[in-house]
Amino acid sequence: MRIFVVGFGVVARSFVELLESQQPILYSQHGLSPRLIGVCDSKGAAVSERGLIVDDLKAARESTGSVSGVAGHGVRNANVPQLIAECDADVVVEASPSQMSAPARAIENLKAAFRTGKHAISVNKAPLAAAMPAMMELASFNNVQFRFSGTVGGGTPVLNVARECARGDKVKSVRGIFNGTTNFILWKMHEEGLDFDTVLAEAIDLGYAETDPSADIDGIDAASKVVILANYVLGRPCTIDDVRVEGIRGLPRERIEQAAARGHRLKLIGEIGETLSVSPQEVPAGDPLDVPSSLNAITLTLKASADVTLIGRGAGGIETATSVMRDLLDIWNAIGGQP
Repeated sequence: MRIFVVGFGVVARSFVELLESQQPILYSQHGLSPRLIGVCDSKGAAVSERGLIVDDLKAARESTGSVSGVAGHGVRNANVPQLIAECDADVVVEASPSQMSAPARAIENLKAAFRTGKHAISVNKAPLAAAMPAMMELASFNNVQFRFSGTVGGGTPVLNVARECARGDKVKSVRGIFNGTTNFILWKMHEEGLDFDTVLAEAIDLGYAETDPSADIDGIDAASKVVILANYVLGRPCTIDDVRVEGIRGLPRERIEQAAARGHRLKLIGEIGETLSVSPQEVPAGDPLDVPSSLNAITLTLKASADVTLIGRGAGGIETATSVMRDLLDIWNAIGGQP
C-alpha cells in the first residue's frame, strides 16, 4: 500500500515513525506492506515511488527546514494537490495543521485524492468542520474510503465507539468535553484559584495550547468536533456554521467560584441535541463529565439503553498517530486486504 502524507508536524512525524517501526507486525498480522512514497510540508515535498526513509526526512527537515531537502527526491514550492493527483499513492493522509479560518487548502488536497481514486485519512479537522457533508459525498461518488477517527478524541476511539453504540441502538444526543486545553484551564482555575490569563499562559508553556490559542478558548475546536460527531454518528448533515459557539476567553474567576459554591464545576461543553452548541456550563462535582486536567469526556445518550461515557486523552502526537494507523488498517480491510 503506497502512502502520501500531507504535513510533517508532530502527528505526521509520529505516524511515519510508527509506520516504519510496525512494518513487520503489519505484514505478519494483516498482510499489509506499506510504502511511504511522498511527504509534504509548508515549504516543499519529498517524493519517491520506491519509498522514502523516515530518518532522511527528519534529517532534511532539521538541516534545511523542509523535507524537500532530501537528496534526489526534493520538490521545492510544491503544488500539493497536483502532486497528490499525479502520484501513484493508494492512500493520502491529510495531517497538515487545522486552520479553521482557512480550510480551503486541505479541502483541495482531499478533493485531489478523491477525484483520482485515492482513499484518504484526515486528522485535519478544518475541511470536515467547513464541508463534511460535501467531503463525504465526494468520497462516496468516487468510490473511495474516507476515514478521520483522529479528529475527535485523538488516540481515544470516540468515533468508533460512538458508531458502534449506534449500530444496536439510537444515539439521541451527545454531550461532552471535546477540548483538553480549555478543560485544563477551567480545572486549574478551580483547583488553584488562579485567573484566566495566568492559567492560559501556563497552558501555552506546557504545550497544551498553541501560541495563538484562539481555536481552543473561543470554542472553535470543540465546535468542529461537534460537527464531525453529528455527521458521522447521528447522520445529521451540518457544518460549523450550524453550531452556536461561546468560548471561555477572558472568563472571570467569579464564575468558577459561583459554580463551586453550588457544588458544581464549570466546563466547556459541546452538545448535539435539538440544536448544536458549545458553551461554558456547570456540571455537578463527581459527574462523569467532571474530569481533571486536559482529559476529554463524552457522554452518549441512547434511546434503549443506559448512557455511555468515554474518557481519555484528546490529543498527543503518538496517540493521534495510532488513530491514523487504525484508519489505515480499516481501509486495508475494506478494500479486501488479507492477513
